[in-house]
Amino acid sequence: MGEAVAYEWKPVKGFALSGIFWGLVSVLIGLFISVQLWKPELNIPPYLTYGRLRTVHVNGLVFGFAIGEIFALSYYMVQRLTKRALMFPKLAMVQLYIFNVAIAAAAVSLLAGMNRGKEFAELEWPLNIGVVILWVMFAVIVVATILKRKEEQMYISLWFMLSTVVAVAVLYIVNHLSIPVSLTKSYSLFSGGNDANIEWWYGHNAVAFIFTTPILGMFYYFLPKATGMPIYSHRLSIVAFWSLIFAYLWTGAHHLIYSPLPDWIQTVAIAFTVFMIAPSWASVFNGYYTVGADWSKMKSNYLTKFFILGITFYGLQTLQGPLQGFRVVNQIVHFTDWVPGHVHMGTMGWVAMIISASLYYVIPSVYNTTVYSEKLANLHFWLVLVGQMIFSVSMWILGIQQGVMWKAISPEDGSLTYTFMESVLVSYPYWQVRTVGGLLFFIGLCVFAYNLVMTIKNANKAVAVEGR
Repeated sequence: MGEAVAYEWKPVKGFALSGIFWGLVSVLIGLFISVQLWKPELNIPPYLTYGRLRTVHVNGLVFGFAIGEIFALSYYMVQRLTKRALMFPKLAMVQLYIFNVAIAAAAVSLLAGMNRGKEFAELEWPLNIGVVILWVMFAVIVVATILKRKEEQMYISLWFMLSTVVAVAVLYIVNHLSIPVSLTKSYSLFSGGNDANIEWWYGHNAVAFIFTTPILGMFYYFLPKATGMPIYSHRLSIVAFWSLIFAYLWTGAHHLIYSPLPDWIQTVAIAFTVFMIAPSWASVFNGYYTVGADWSKMKSNYLTKFFILGITFYGLQTLQGPLQGFRVVNQIVHFTDWVPGHVHMGTMGWVAMIISASLYYVIPSVYNTTVYSEKLANLHFWLVLVGQMIFSVSMWILGIQQGVMWKAISPEDGSLTYTFMESVLVSYPYWQVRTVGGLLFFIGLCVFAYNLVMTIKNANKAVAVEGR
């Protein structure tokens, strides 16, 4: 019999609930700004305009929801996989409080118009210092726990976790190097094409090391736990990991096709983007073959649906991304609504589904109970699946239509066939459909949050009864 370990679950609980809260708020803001596009009178200056609310929506989901749940689920996985309690649990609780204050401060600053004007890097320098401090805390806790592990074997999820710790630190610090001119304003240390290159080296790899590597770590850990079946091939997961880490860092310039950036840099990015199909689909097939031993789990185990559909959308993302990278396609879809359709298939289909399934496993585990309602979990699944598909497909169709209209030229005199305003007018029905998809997704998240809150409430009731 192995020695029982007294795990530290308070930071896991705190970050999990915080992440859900910020996720709900951010998706609600996203729903509102989707309405602003086809009902522009809802833009209320200066604080509730689309431009300011969009940055709050994006940063709230990236830093509030995704990072919050990465902290929560990493702290759960690292303890289980190392077979030891979390190092520095009090530091983790301090980190939790700073995290929530920082997210609230970030939202207020962005609404006030304090913005560096760089995608995923809008926060001004005082808040950036706060983000770095939070990440250093996270790194210290995770690395120290792994170094003190009692389990010699390092499972693949730990590799993904460590890559996230290191890569995000380097990417964030380099891209946020700034020259402050006041407490609320700074300018990038870089300029011109170099600034754009570094921004998208950071921007695309923020997607890599926030929306990919930690989520894959969750997938590889929780899929076998949820299904009761071992991962199909640990060796394949290691090969996928190292090839993904090598290739991802070179892909950022595919955001700058037809820009003043040298053609060779653009071409290198396109080549590595196409290569990314291999390591990405290695994980997709690993998931399929894991469940392939018993596909009936898709019916009998509600979590399996989340994981398999989630990894499917990840695979589709890594086909669609390289397609967009090709110059002949990029010239049509770039700057169109195809891009938010692509992004939201990843965030709503891949990231949200895997995090949701992981939390469905973790919350009952740390509260020593069972999930409140599997029926509600299944309802959540179908709402977010249908909502995401309505959102993404409508934007793909609209994006192609926009791109074709913008490029259409009269054969007689070479003038543009359509004005820009005409392309805006035909967008309205698609934007309205997108709002419907977003509403379904938001309702699904509310069902999810209610299910977990009731799970916790029932667990607390049981503890209270036992304590009498």
